[in-house]
Amino acid sequence: MHILGGVIKQAINLKHGIEDSTQGNPIEKQADELKNLLKKARNTAFGKYYDFQGILDSEDVAGEFRKRVPVHDYDKMHAAWWKQQLQYPDITWPGKPHYFARSSGTTGSEPKRIPVTDEMIESIRSVGVAQLTSIANFDFPPEFFEKQILMLGSSTDLDEVDGHEEGEISGISASNIPGWFDTVYKPGHEIASIPDWDERVARIAKEAPNWDIGAASGIPSWLLLLFKEILKVNKVESIHDIWPDFRVYTSGGVAFEPYRMAFEELFKKEVVVMDTYLASEGFFAFNARPDTMAMQLALHHGIFYEFIPFDERGFDGEGNVLENPVVHGLEEVDTETNYAMIISTCAGTWRYMIGDTVKFVNLDHYEIVISGRTKYFLNVVGSQLSEDKMNKAIETISSECGCPIDEFTVAAVKDEKGDYYHEWILGVEDGKELNAEDTAQRMDECLKELNKNYAVARGKALKGVKVYPVPSSRFHDWHEKSRKKGGQIKTKKLMKEEEFIEFRDFVLDAE
Repeated sequence: MHILGGVIKQAINLKHGIEDSTQGNPIEKQADELKNLLKKARNTAFGKYYDFQGILDSEDVAGEFRKRVPVHDYDKMHAAWWKQQLQYPDITWPGKPHYFARSSGTTGSEPKRIPVTDEMIESIRSVGVAQLTSIANFDFPPEFFEKQILMLGSSTDLDEVDGHEEGEISGISASNIPGWFDTVYKPGHEIASIPDWDERVARIAKEAPNWDIGAASGIPSWLLLLFKEILKVNKVESIHDIWPDFRVYTSGGVAFEPYRMAFEELFKKEVVVMDTYLASEGFFAFNARPDTMAMQLALHHGIFYEFIPFDERGFDGEGNVLENPVVHGLEEVDTETNYAMIISTCAGTWRYMIGDTVKFVNLDHYEIVISGRTKYFLNVVGSQLSEDKMNKAIETISSECGCPIDEFTVAAVKDEKGDYYHEWILGVEDGKELNAEDTAQRMDECLKELNKNYAVARGKALKGVKVYPVPSSRFHDWHEKSRKKGGQIKTKKLMKEEEFIEFRDFVLDAE
């Protein structure tokens, strides 16, 4: 009998019930979050400059906040404020941050430095606890609650820089894991602090049979690579040959669906996949209910949300936000629109455009899916191809051909005649093959079905589609060449022409 597991399960059910009964009205809670943030930061340089006290004294706090404080992207926020915060206290949040998250994001991007305050660490932790308690909604047996959790993130060996520490957010979060979690957390602090990705993976693969893992979390591309290495090192066919009670995978960072088939090939038993929305700027949403991959917004954890329609009301044709965009509060959103998410947080990010687009799928629970990026919008010749349409096309191709596509990137490339083609590089599992010509034709047909603007473009300036299937390992080789491997590194789904050609030449070079 799993007595301890039963006790833990009962405790989680009790805590979940108490939290559900005390959350209150989400709209009112969001209004309170904004007021609390403004009060705490009103004496900072940012708060004085934009007169937070005056905003608090107004009858319409949210409306006045929008009038006085402009929307910021990283470049604006860093140049005017965060650069000062590296040296001085009380710039956008009281005190001076102990951490800065290096957001390496996608390959080829310069790293950003996002402040991580003590309050933000607590926010991330509290959202994590909320996700844990939401497991009460899933029908897991008591023994599941006695298993260990594998968290694959960046190294916890942070860099000391001018009185603060820097690293990727997953490394910062793991370095602040509470002591009580040590008994279930794997790979443990020693292995997690190994800076070299390949060495860390080798240690995890070697130790894997000694652990009793019931759940794992990490970016799909890198966790998939780790799982394959575990199978190879231990000479087994399935993750369940190593961990018989493995039941849950918590995904995040990129859309999971293009990776689903590749993961299912590694499992013998059903595994529940739960999505999360953890970024360098905060932990925003998590999957809280079964039978959906949609994520519930974290509305009570030091974050205030706004939403700009990702259409002509908020953005131009190149994905740049308008000077005076339409902005919606939580009470105004609908389930038909893609929105650019704007956040104000307890880390001193104010009306900050994080760069992701989201879509609400359930307004009763305020559940969202990430639909793409504001800059992942391929519109060179009017195709208006968004990331969510790219992902759906990849899912369709993978399913129809029975060949998992682990990675992909696309660009509009002009040939020697001056004609534009959409060129796709598809990463398939080593040893498997994909017919380039047939795949290009099916990709074209699929995108015409998904996007009427793409269909129009194909009849005009967009001449065709080219596909280059390559082993997924070539994507990993590119990361290694770029000195960006593991952790939170993601391949750009959309590249500019010059960058794409360099990448294409590299992955197609068998040498």
